[in-house]
Amino acid sequence: ISHTWFLSVIQNEFRTGKIDLDSTMKLLEKLQMPFDFAHVKHVFKKIVDKRKVHTINIEDFRAIYRTIVHRPEFHELFRTYSPNCKILADTDLIEFLRTEQYETEACEMTALEIILKYEPIEEVRKRRQMSFEGFVRYMSSEDCSIFKKDHRTIYQDMNHPLCDYFISSSHNTYLISDQLMGPSHLWGYTSALLKGCRCLEIDCWDGSNNEPVVYHGHTLTSKIPFRSVIQVIDKYAFVVSDYPIVLSLENHCSPKQQQVMADCLESILGDKLLTSTVGDTVVTQLPSPEALKFKILVKNKKVGTIEEGMLRRNLDTHGETGEISESENMSEEDETDAKAPLFPKSDSSKRKSECRPSSPPRKKAKMKKIKLAIALSDLVIYTKSEKFVSFEHSLANQKCYENNSIGEVKARKFVKHSANEFVSHTSRFITRIYPKGTRTNSSNYNPQEFWNVGCQMVALNFQTPGVQMELQNGKFLDNGGCGYILKPEFLRNRSSTFTPHNVGRYSKPMSLSITLISGHQLPPSNLSKTNKADPLVQIEIYGVPEDEAKKKSSVIKSNALSPRWDETFSFTVQVPELALIRFCVEDEISLVANEFLGQYTLPLLSLNKG
Repeated sequence: ISHTWFLSVIQNEFRTGKIDLDSTMKLLEKLQMPFDFAHVKHVFKKIVDKRKVHTINIEDFRAIYRTIVHRPEFHELFRTYSPNCKILADTDLIEFLRTEQYETEACEMTALEIILKYEPIEEVRKRRQMSFEGFVRYMSSEDCSIFKKDHRTIYQDMNHPLCDYFISSSHNTYLISDQLMGPSHLWGYTSALLKGCRCLEIDCWDGSNNEPVVYHGHTLTSKIPFRSVIQVIDKYAFVVSDYPIVLSLENHCSPKQQQVMADCLESILGDKLLTSTVGDTVVTQLPSPEALKFKILVKNKKVGTIEEGMLRRNLDTHGETGEISESENMSEEDETDAKAPLFPKSDSSKRKSECRPSSPPRKKAKMKKIKLAIALSDLVIYTKSEKFVSFEHSLANQKCYENNSIGEVKARKFVKHSANEFVSHTSRFITRIYPKGTRTNSSNYNPQEFWNVGCQMVALNFQTPGVQMELQNGKFLDNGGCGYILKPEFLRNRSSTFTPHNVGRYSKPMSLSITLISGHQLPPSNLSKTNKADPLVQIEIYGVPEDEAKKKSSVIKSNALSPRWDETFSFTVQVPELALIRFCVEDEISLVANEFLGQYTLPLLSLNKG
């Protein structure tokens, strides 16, 4: 049957006798299976090179199709459940789903849906059966993805206060390469929003003609108008997710240009801009992502309280300014640190204040006054930037809508020396972590160590590929990719005693067994002139320190088309709620060097069995 079906699909293309590589690719696409050009080209070349021609006949095409699609590991599985090795009846398919895929609820209905969706041969479909062609299509589909189907949609409770979520956050969103000379570009905002990012950073400086500009101050990065940034955000804000966006302003503008910023935000964003509280004016807890759907929040310093701002709502505050005072030695965003590469001298004073992470500022700290335009200040509702002094100070004085930004160096010391207070702090207040200023090449830190203590906004340079962004992207695949992930209960509970270094009673050990079966159409090695590589797979767990683990498969020599391992790896994970698993495929170039071929990272609890 499948032979007849196959011929009926393809014979039309061979009316003139033979086809070339281009037509071969098009025909394979018509057969609705994923094909990689490098591999098809190689298999095609092997056939034509023998004959010194550039075209193939119908039998050659069938051989190429079988080489790539009819994988032996699928045959073995199919034969196990098909009594005649040709067809699966619906009952055979149910047996397969229950035994191999752990779908205990699988019934006739489940089997029928799969058959109707994946069986390409009409007469087999009508008999409610599945051919090997249908089986291969099902096994290669999203339905057999290692990522749990129900985690691809929003399944978590979105009615908790904002501080109960991990929030996808970007650092210096306007940069698309390095931090010193690179271009600032609107594409930085577009691409971050399209990746599901919900907290964007905007560095604002006075520009000419009273128009504020966005760039990395005191550096040679190019400038873009603030107005254009807001227009792009307006356009792409809710394409990927309905949940709120936070604009984290690093504001260096004069009150006059802050007024222009406020006007821009109001006129461009319109109703999307959150300008008043939802519900009570007296804020005792943060609203939820659900309550703030389709809203854009401004995170900036603020004069006075929300209540005072609300009373001014209908008054004309145009041109009015207010003042706030801050201690000089540790400005939020660690300004001296953020621009370190060009100010080596002022950097040394920063280092001293960093050695004593949780001591309050020295009594003699000079207070500096910061002028704010009232119009901009009043747009700050639930995300008021408050300088971080110490955990004790926050516990005694900070309001639920006030949040802190802490640099990675200081934050890392807190993780090491006062993890318990850190967890207690993040259960109450939104905390943003940002990369140290010396990362001038836009490199990233490992976000996992700050997620482990409940930091909500762990800001990364989205433009820089690498393990750190792969962990970020993997974590935020969860919950429908909406950019908000509910933190585990032990990071939301205000009386939690959880610390990542000593999980104690918070441990829920889970044993994990992974069988690495095979690879298929892997990217060829850079060193290969054909489609070869020497692939190996690293399986890595990221999570609390005691869960961190790495295991390595053997190397399969010169096979990127269909390497076969059949190796099993076992892990025990103490805190599965925080764990990510990363599969990394590498090409062994020499005994000491491997080349990256590809990776996939996902939350451990989003792993599908089967």
